[in-house]
Amino acid sequence: MNTNETCHRGSGNVYKDLGFPDAEEMQAKAVLASRIVSILEHKRWTQEKSADTLKISQSKISLLTRGQLSGFSMEKLIYLLNRLHQDVEITIKNRPTRRGLG
Repeated sequence: MNTNETCHRGSGNVYKDLGFPDAEEMQAKAVLASRIVSILEHKRWTQEKSADTLKISQSKISLLTRGQLSGFSMEKLIYLLNRLHQDVEITIKNRPTRRGLG
């Protein structure tokens, strides 16, 4: 058994932890997409029904449910949530600063 392993606390954003340059946008898109997929699953809609209701192709629904979000803009994801009768609120707040960087 190797006892030299270390554990690091994550930031709460896996994309940031993995070093992606656009981590905040990727995380926000993942949150929006997760909500869309959750609603579709709750409604028990087929991909075809989902596509028809959301006015996108079935192949886009497939990509969305598999978490492949590169073809979706933030605006598109918000539009899809609106089509599902969801309101999206954007909150802007000061980012906490690290000690000594203030």
